[in-house]
Amino acid sequence: MKTQKKIVEVVELWKTDKKQYVKKSSYSAYVLLLENHLLPAFGNKYSVKEIDVQTFIFQKLGEGLSQKSIKDILIVLKMVLRFGAKNKFLKYQPFDVQFPTQREKESVEVLSKANQKKIMTHIQEHFTFKNLGVYICLSTGIRIGEICALTWNDIDVETGIISVRQTIQRIYILENGSKHTELVIDTPKTKNSIRDIPITKDLLKILKPIKKIVNNNFFVLTNDTKPTEPRTYRNYYKKLMQTLNIPELKFHGLRHSFATRCIESKCDYKTVSVILGHSNISTTLNLYVHPNLEQKRKCIEQMAKILR
Repeated sequence: MKTQKKIVEVVELWKTDKKQYVKKSSYSAYVLLLENHLLPAFGNKYSVKEIDVQTFIFQKLGEGLSQKSIKDILIVLKMVLRFGAKNKFLKYQPFDVQFPTQREKESVEVLSKANQKKIMTHIQEHFTFKNLGVYICLSTGIRIGEICALTWNDIDVETGIISVRQTIQRIYILENGSKHTELVIDTPKTKNSIRDIPITKDLLKILKPIKKIVNNNFFVLTNDTKPTEPRTYRNYYKKLMQTLNIPELKFHGLRHSFATRCIESKCDYKTVSVILGHSNISTTLNLYVHPNLEQKRKCIEQMAKILR
């Protein structure tokens, strides 16, 4: 049996190993979770007991973290502990923890149809490359990192397809006790996020004349060799919404609005899921498919019919 190591020592060995297999952005996210949450709580321990993890959960909930955020942190903890056990650096007993019951589900924020039309009409009448990005997001549901990384090469007006092949994000790099940020353009996190999305006729009308004169290697939002980053673009979007007197809605709400309009238009759920780049259809169903009272009433009536 090897000499037992503290969690903090196992973490250093795990980081060296993990760095070989994951993308830079994923590695950066793991390191941040370790530094900010896991090492302060477990770093000096030689093992982690179930009661310790349960206490940690309640502590983080008390600090205002969401259940999803805490579950993401625990995934990293489990990876470290399994690595340690595999290499006989520590003993690992799988833990079975619980979260308080969530009585209210968070509702997805979307634009009203009237406000969505208002934004799209404004952009058609007041063209700028940055405005175009908002229009593309409302027409395709692509994420903010994906629109910031989109180049004119990714837009084919002949086939009417936008190809999502990369994303951009600013990540924190922690090295030797120092911290700095870095802008990274990389492939999307999952293979499902690499996708082709058809262009609407209205969007195609805007894109076709522009596509003839732009440099294909330029980024769409800047029409330049240098991209804009998500934080900067969020600020631009916020000001645009204020100008149009639209109620405050996070940028991700554009994606939610696109998906909601698709569901309202009776698009089949699997197709919507593929367009959004979700890993599985259950994500789409849980987020966007909530039958209204009229649909419930219709369902009950159909059921009752067969009994008559």
